[in-house]
Amino acid sequence: MRITLLGTGTSQGVPVVACNCEVCLSSNSKDNRLRSSVMIQVDGLNLVIDTGPDFRQQMLREKVMKVDSILFTHHHKDHVAGMDDIRAFNYKSKKDMPIYCNQTTGDALKLEFPYIFSALNYPGIPKVAINIIDNEPFTIEETIITPIKVLHYKLPVFGFRIKNFVYLTDVSEISEIEKEKMKGADLIILDALRKKSHVSHFNLEQALDLLEELNPKQALLTHISHFMGLNDNINKELPDHINLAYDGQVVTLNE
Repeated sequence: MRITLLGTGTSQGVPVVACNCEVCLSSNSKDNRLRSSVMIQVDGLNLVIDTGPDFRQQMLREKVMKVDSILFTHHHKDHVAGMDDIRAFNYKSKKDMPIYCNQTTGDALKLEFPYIFSALNYPGIPKVAINIIDNEPFTIEETIITPIKVLHYKLPVFGFRIKNFVYLTDVSEISEIEKEKMKGADLIILDALRKKSHVSHFNLEQALDLLEELNPKQALLTHISHFMGLNDNINKELPDHINLAYDGQVVTLNE
């Protein structure tokens, strides 16, 4: 299984427009962060979690030739805004793009992209097939995917577990039942917005506390804002098996 960090930034990305803080002015490429998304190559499939505003740029950077399915964590703009660009994959595959999301996200996509779902069937628009999921395991071909239901302030969102890999972003609260789904993972990619507390995201301390409890072999922190600090400085403060993720990072796991 090959995991590629397509983006590791928060909703504004880093650098932030009109900001001249040391992180936004950093010459270290690891301090430049597109909106959070990840690609998982497993069982012959290319799965993408979230298509934010930078989706086109991410696909071009990684030279992605196919996407088999898209999983959405939730419907906030920084996680869905790039869905129009799946049409390139429609043209290549000659089929609709399967999408997996909860009912709230599915309804929001229809409002966000009404032309995609219009009966008019305008030529050249993206073609998608929405699959509504709940908090139960589901399969894409032979691959089993386990949703992890958490709260992003008061909004229920999904993380996902695929074999020994867990991806969980935009989380401020998780139940003990959902934590059980994360145990025994080789790699957890987890939300950690900044050091200071936040109403709808884990801060660094909360993320580290959860990772200490779950004890994965390796962990990467994502959805990072410019308020976190410089990538290299923060990594010096972290345990050896935990690091800030960076855009374009690739991790290979034994299944």
